[in-house]
Formats: sequence, C-alpha cells, structure tokens
Amino acid sequence: MPRAHKPSIRVVTALVERGGRYLVAQRRPQAALPLLWEFPGGRVEPGETDAQALCRELMKRLALEVEVEERVMRVNHAYERYTIELRVYRCRVLGAEPHPVYANAVRWASAEELEQLPFPGADQATIDALLEDL
Repeated sequence: MPRAHKPSIRVVTALVERGGRYLVAQRRPQAALPLLWEFPGGRVEPGETDAQALCRELMKRLALEVEVEERVMRVNHAYERYTIELRVYRCRVLGAEPHPVYANAVRWASAEELEQLPFPGADQATIDALLEDL
C-alpha cells in the first residue's frame, strides 16, 4: 500500500552570532517537541516572505528585532507526520536583548554548549553543519 503524502512545512530560523556564541531558545513545555532547544524562528505563513516571517516570529517569541541578512543553509528533515524545509538566515540584532515571551528560555551558547543541548532533528542537522565550519 502506498504511503500517504506527508505535508511539507516551510520554517525559517535565525542564526545570530555574538562573540562566538549563538542565540538559541528552548521550546515551551506544551509545544510540539517540548523543551528542546532550537535556533529561534517559526513557520512561514501564506503570503509572507521568509524575512517577514522571521521578523514576525522573533518579535513574537523573543521580543527581538532583527535585520535578516543572507540565507546560509537549507535543510530538509522528515518527521513522522510531516516534513520540514528549514531555511536558516544570518540575522543581526537591532534592538534590545532577547527575552522569552513565547519560549521557555533563551540563551547565548558556545559551539561546545550547542553540542550538549538537545535539539529537534532539523536543528541538529544545522548544528552539525555549523560545527563543521568552525
């Protein structure tokens, strides 16, 4: 019997680096994949550009204003019920320090700390690629 087609979700995420540390956020306990760490971002809604979605999601989740720069990576990752197309953009912080509004926690993590934190599969592929380049 053929497998049912999995829905594909386009997600954008921010790669924000400062002093050798990277901005990561912890998912809320009630979220899908609860309490895992991720590069902050979210789904692209119909009619939005990647940059618009990223700015909206970072403001909503971390009260963070950013300038979206170049895309640095694209990762496809299949979960059990859906596939994620994760587009990673380098971003520059414009405003105040981030704080968890719609996230459990936020922190600046070194490359070594990134290796120790639990990430969802799509983010882990990003971490692996990032650490290869360091």
